Amino acid sequence: MEQQVVIAGGGPVGLWLAAELRLGGVSVTVIEERVDIDQRSKALTIHPRTLEILASRGVHKPFLAEGLPIPGGHFAMLDDRLDFRALESPFPYTLALPQARTEELLEEHALALGATIVRGHRVTGFTEDAESVTVQVDGLDGLDGLDGSYELQAAFIIGCDGSRSTVRTAAGIDFVGTPSTVLGWLGDVTLDSPPRPGFSTFGLRGGVMVAPLPGGRHRVVGVSPDSHTTQWPGELTLEELRAKTVAIGGEDFGMRDPVWLSRFGNATRLAAQYRRGRILLAGDAAHQHFPAGGVGMNVGIQDAHNLGWKLAATLRGWAPDHLLDTYHTERHPIGAQLMEHSRAQTALMTCFTPEGLDLRSLFSGMIATQPALSKALSERLTALAVSYPTPDPTAHPLTGTRAPDLAFTGSENHLFSRLRPDSYLLLDLTAGVLADRTRPGLAVHTATLDRPPAAWATVRAALIRPDGHIAWAGIDENDTALSAAVDRTLATVHRTAARPGRSATGSR
Repeated sequence: MEQQVVIAGGGPVGLWLAAELRLGGVSVTVIEERVDIDQRSKALTIHPRTLEILASRGVHKPFLAEGLPIPGGHFAMLDDRLDFRALESPFPYTLALPQARTEELLEEHALALGATIVRGHRVTGFTEDAESVTVQVDGLDGLDGLDGSYELQAAFIIGCDGSRSTVRTAAGIDFVGTPSTVLGWLGDVTLDSPPRPGFSTFGLRGGVMVAPLPGGRHRVVGVSPDSHTTQWPGELTLEELRAKTVAIGGEDFGMRDPVWLSRFGNATRLAAQYRRGRILLAGDAAHQHFPAGGVGMNVGIQDAHNLGWKLAATLRGWAPDHLLDTYHTERHPIGAQLMEHSRAQTALMTCFTPEGLDLRSLFSGMIATQPALSKALSERLTALAVSYPTPDPTAHPLTGTRAPDLAFTGSENHLFSRLRPDSYLLLDLTAGVLADRTRPGLAVHTATLDRPPAAWATVRAALIRPDGHIAWAGIDENDTALSAAVDRTLATVHRTAARPGRSATGSR
């Protein structure tokens, strides 16, 4: 087999997934239709959970060095912004970084790990049998030495190829939801007289928000009463952007020299299945929505982070047979929540009536005066609140939640630096009772927590997945009972005898 996995789509989601697969010991080829990285950056915002993911692989520093930290986010462009500084994360802020630069950094990461990235080629279809997928590819003449049409054989194909996904369509997976009824607009421009950081305003004439970009430009984004349309009004011009901004905000802030002008709709759809046999979907191929709050790229990278280690463990043979099916059961509900969250914000962002303004004012006031509400919205928006369900009603409350970056006594290392992309981490807080369990697909770290969070005060051991979510936590004071509980847990999540190259088609 030429490669174990083919990824259709070389945006941030496909690139992060390729890197995760390589870290898991799997060969991967990325097929990307664009010859060069698109400099029109659809995504601008990297959220705290995504920064944690980058940190868990030790690649976050270049992003932090170039990005612009912003201490909060917005919900539906309400006047009172969400304050991320209260979030329990090493990164209590959003990071403004154009998607083009994010892609460049992720591509460098994937290439350094040995991923193959083929640009100027596109996946046109595939056939599947019990053992493999044969992928049809069209190549542009002369690029990468591959001309015309050719085929690649792989164990799996993953569609990271956007909302018009060829992979999803060819697999016959339904993309269920609602069509676009609203068109927002944006422009990346130079502003000679930019407003204060975090500027936004909303009224009967619409809403507009201005966000700084690295390099001195600004993104002007908004909605207006004429946004309610199912008819395409043509390409956005600088003159139209200027007129809308003046009508809503009172001035154009010295707007000039656009590098990108665009409209975007609120079509909201969710793939019925994230996995069908040897075909998987991630990112926009799995979910489409109005870009409220800047969550789209982040949720896609989080899809890839959930999928990468599971697929690698399956192909390497140390995963139980059912593991790959949990990608759909864990991430599909997150996609459904994303749909709900985006539709709710769209409704609040497009209610240009006195009643609508009162609703916005009421909700904004609640965010400003009720810290618990503000924190809950912030944790949901940033994905820090994501928790995967467990079928065990007796499981510790930490089970399924994301592990924080725990500090260890007497060491500069924190938990994120200990996470392994190719194995579970058994965190032994018993001074070594559990230290003899190291095996393929399992690492053990014996440590003492420094100032543990309240939820961890009585925890004596925890099994942490490669994606940083907690598979099991134990508090038993009896060492023998604790050891037995660890062994029972390992028997359910880990195949002791690795069987590389086994078939894993799963349910259809």
